[in-house]
Amino acid sequence: MFNIGDFARHGRVSVRMLRHYDAIGLLRPARVDPVSSYRSYEAEQLARLNRIIALKDLGFTLQQVQAVLDEQVGAEELRGMLRLRRAELAAAMAADARRLAQVEARLRTIESEGRMPADDVVVKRIPAVRVAELTGVAASYGPEDIGPVIGPLYDELCRRLVAAGVGPFGPGIAWYEDAPGDGDAVLVHAGMTVTVGPADGYDFAVVDLPAIETAATVVHRGPMDGIMPTVQTLARWTDANGYRSTGYARELYLECPEDRDKWVTEIQEPVTKA
Repeated sequence: MFNIGDFARHGRVSVRMLRHYDAIGLLRPARVDPVSSYRSYEAEQLARLNRIIALKDLGFTLQQVQAVLDEQVGAEELRGMLRLRRAELAAAMAADARRLAQVEARLRTIESEGRMPADDVVVKRIPAVRVAELTGVAASYGPEDIGPVIGPLYDELCRRLVAAGVGPFGPGIAWYEDAPGDGDAVLVHAGMTVTVGPADGYDFAVVDLPAIETAATVVHRGPMDGIMPTVQTLARWTDANGYRSTGYARELYLECPEDRDKWVTEIQEPVTKA
């Protein structure tokens, strides 16, 4: 038997917390001295305490914790519940991280207004290129909607290219179109440059992207989550130099190392003289 202090130390919780759990019937002491009212606990009760803390840390209320434990959920079922909750929390954290990245990108956009030298923008012809591609739909053209769609598309496309024995393949090229309908949805095309032609056995499309006769281009360095300052600087340059955009920009992924901060991407905006 352990007194409440020793049990608290073994369970890495506070004495105050154990008293609260006792008061609400969540974790009763094994024995309460009738004279001194001192609480005593058994080592086996650490198992229940571990479940209480795990469920609580995963966001369950104490009432929910009590309901789960009182139903005598088995260890395997409890592990399944915890895995599911962990996945939910991980997804929420990832979404929060993406939102934070977008806030930081907008701040950098504000801070960098007018700083990019005109020499960083190059007007040139983009030649036609053959690509293997997969297509998805994003809710909008915002980075927060494009990122979760285009990343898995590229992972799957590379897997299929390798499985089909197509290689070597060159840098990735992404391009976009308005999705059918009146909403903000965008068709996302994830492509890799290839030299093979279309074939019935491929589980991906092979298409020839037409040339862009006049494109205003600029190189973006860093993750695509932070692309907004580069894109908006290009837009200001286009307007200031008598051009207008004629469609969505392509993204040519020149360097994509594991460290996303070292990514190098060329933004290719189709333009014409205003």
